[in-house]
Amino acid sequence: MRFIPRQAVSKKIVDAKYQVVTAWRYQCVTCGCTFRVYPEGVSSKQISQRVNGIAVMLYLLGLSYGAVELTLGSLGMAIGKSSVYRAVQAAIEKAPGLKTEGLSQRKYQTKAVGADVTSILCNGVWIPVGIVVDAINGIVISIDKLTGQDTEQLKAWLVPILEGVDADVLVTDDADAFKTISDETGRSHQVCKSHVVRNTDALVEELSTLIRTGQDHSLAVIDIQAEQALADLAILKEMIHTRRPEDQSRLEDIYLRYANAPRPGKGKNHDVAYRMRNLFMDRWNLWPRLTFYRTWKDEYDNEILDGTNNHCERAIGWWIKERFRSMRGYKQERSALGLSRLIALAGNQLGRGLRLADLMA
Repeated sequence: MRFIPRQAVSKKIVDAKYQVVTAWRYQCVTCGCTFRVYPEGVSSKQISQRVNGIAVMLYLLGLSYGAVELTLGSLGMAIGKSSVYRAVQAAIEKAPGLKTEGLSQRKYQTKAVGADVTSILCNGVWIPVGIVVDAINGIVISIDKLTGQDTEQLKAWLVPILEGVDADVLVTDDADAFKTISDETGRSHQVCKSHVVRNTDALVEELSTLIRTGQDHSLAVIDIQAEQALADLAILKEMIHTRRPEDQSRLEDIYLRYANAPRPGKGKNHDVAYRMRNLFMDRWNLWPRLTFYRTWKDEYDNEILDGTNNHCERAIGWWIKERFRSMRGYKQERSALGLSRLIALAGNQLGRGLRLADLMA
């Protein structure tokens, strides 16, 4: 409880403003133990927290460890690459973990989440990484290494997150694994309209070209004229762009027109009639997931989803891939996940008052 000042000590530091600071030696009256008290932003180490923060900032902006060393040296703050590395690793450790295990402590809740999977090259091996965001505002909730990408592995990763944030809606791409997860957990599912629109437009163009060339005669087998098939494809293209929930019955009628198209024999290519049957059946079944955002409202009766998974795509591109490309791969999984989480944390806090100095302190 009581301490006696014993000595004022000069300490040389590496800093943007000060070269020397004063540290005080104190002694405990009770036990006689002595210790030093340093000015704010200074520790027992030679490099100040300000310089460490600048080093981390430059590294997050895309510079390599060597480039950070050269930049700081030219500004009169000479530190080595190893010091830059240690500063970055320390910041990674101090950053709140954007991972599944931390959800209970963060108490973050949202009614809709977006999920996607990407890959990061680490020590010559591609590792799958799952990312979950708030589908309403784009906040990154979790970045985790995945054991695999099949349905059970994705379910083991994603379900605890859905339960942790109390989400009712899952927004993803058109992967079947995510459809299974939404169905098995009883959650509504919005499939990204951008993915489906691009894929549908490409298939419509390809099938229309094949029909116009007249080289495939499979439509005649089920008594469908080429003009009818082209008109159906045009209707599908229109509906896929307007995405009206009430159009599902129209899709069903068109599908039934091609439902009798026979499956080609083993080893044979799928003909036009069978491909059109699969296309219309898939879009008919997908329609409730594709148009869910049209009817889902918040408590104020506002539409709060745009029907895409763009928040996930942006998070992957900005907070994971952009830094990863300049590095051409990581050496350690710890760095790959830690740095991605640190950059995503900074992205989460844009305009919300986060200061790198606070994190470093």
